[in-house]
Amino acid sequence: MKIKNKRYCYSCDLKDDPKLISKYKKHHKEENIWPEITKSIKKAGVVSMEIYLTGNRLFMIMEVNSDFNAIRKNKINANNLKVQKWEKLMWNFQQKIPWAKEGEKWVKLDRIFKLK
Repeated sequence: MKIKNKRYCYSCDLKDDPKLISKYKKHHKEENIWPEITKSIKKAGVVSMEIYLTGNRLFMIMEVNSDFNAIRKNKINANNLKVQKWEKLMWNFQQKIPWAKEGEKWVKLDRIFKLK
């Protein structure tokens, strides 16, 4: 029996500065993403990831396989120097949304509707 992938959606804000937003978008072009970052994401069980932008609000959609565990991924990321360097760089552009917990960057979204 094939195990179905799960989908998680998250949100984060960018600093409301057109120049910073432009730089953030450049960092996320396929040719500019550090290969260590995509390798780490895939190794954690992320099958697909998309990030959307409106104004300065980001929305990330992740499809993950049965190997994915968010707590384990966070621990692995904390010990990966390249991931930590990337995260530090991204904080130059990002800011936490008002209802985020202390130290929380991406806030998990709760699905409230699904068309059937």
